[in-house]
Amino acid sequence: MRKISKFLSLTVLILLNMSCEKDTDSNFTLKGYVKGLKKGTVYLQKQQDSLLITLDSLEIQGEPNFELHTNLEEPEMLYLKLDKNASEEEMVVFFADTGVTEIHSTRKLFNYNSKIKGSKQQEVLEEYLSTISKLNNRNLDVLQSNFESNSGTSFNEQQQNFLKEKYRYTINFSLGNNNSEVAPYLAIYEIPNTSVRYLDTIYNTLTPQIKASKYGKLLKETIEFRKAEDNN
Repeated sequence: MRKISKFLSLTVLILLNMSCEKDTDSNFTLKGYVKGLKKGTVYLQKQQDSLLITLDSLEIQGEPNFELHTNLEEPEMLYLKLDKNASEEEMVVFFADTGVTEIHSTRKLFNYNSKIKGSKQQEVLEEYLSTISKLNNRNLDVLQSNFESNSGTSFNEQQQNFLKEKYRYTINFSLGNNNSEVAPYLAIYEIPNTSVRYLDTIYNTLTPQIKASKYGKLLKETIEFRKAEDNN
């Protein structure tokens, strides 16, 4: 019995040490609340190469409030995935930085009803997404109007006009936010087919700190790859 007691005590100490190490290593906390969620699993993930890897997870059993933790080396996009245990998975994407980010949502329409409060990068990203949403809604209105009036403007022409407007806004937005990690991120993922000349212009206007960031380096690699392709 004495051996068993010692073994159990040692096991508890090891688990406590592991918990303390995890808390010490974590410089980012995600506080979440999902209204109506009684059972499921939440995952904090990030993209590594072409895969999503899990940084932390928690099984929900009746309590809609939760906390997830990780250690961030620099600001980057993270993913909050909700597995509802019913072959349903939904995801919220957000720009994370050290400190605390809060995400409130609902079990139904988890992605669309999410409210995010956290990093300054997330605030910049939401400003961009708000305008893009307005442009998209206006584009849908124009498409409907053209359809109802039998306008000569085709669907493809209107979509090309929308893409040009989106690309133009994204380029100007990135140039105007050259001191934020959001700028190179948008250049890489929102306007991938734009001229390398515009990508070059965005990169050259970035502050030294942003050029040295994860997305600054990725933008530079993208530009070099595109230029190499053009020369072949």
